[in-house]
Amino acid sequence: MTAAKSADKVCVGAIGGSYGVRGELRIKSFCAVPEDIETYSPLSTEDGTQSFALALIRPIKNGFAARIASVTTKEQADALKGVQLFADRDQLPSLPDDEYYHADLIGLRVFDTGGTELGTVKSVQNHGAADLLEVQIPDSSTTVFLPFTVAAVPTVDLATGRIVADPPEGLF
Repeated sequence: MTAAKSADKVCVGAIGGSYGVRGELRIKSFCAVPEDIETYSPLSTEDGTQSFALALIRPIKNGFAARIASVTTKEQADALKGVQLFADRDQLPSLPDDEYYHADLIGLRVFDTGGTELGTVKSVQNHGAADLLEVQIPDSSTTVFLPFTVAAVPTVDLATGRIVADPPEGLF
């Protein structure tokens, strides 16, 4: 799932559908401390047309069972499946200099240490070991996964919208 980029909102989770028959929802949290998603309530859709006061009930496999006051049936819960949940950026904690919100990395241009453009960050993935930047090659639909480590990505400059990368030999 790709986190959307917005100046004032950050995607902190998603609704995975219903959990049971009484309107409870499956919630996937994208927060470093998964339970923190509840503290950013009310959450909204990216466009702000819907708002959700989220109450976590208990942990379940791959997330949480939760309640939203306006959702009382399994059908209502199923209708929200796939909805991404956004928090206002000013609700979120500020990060140390070497940490970034995934939403801030999406869309940044990636250059090698010699100044040649390698592509644009399409998404940030994590398949268990470490974060990977999915970089889309210029003028192509091809993407490459760049390890998001200090060695492979020594510089992230959010102010100029640039990443300087020193990718492993043969990656690009």
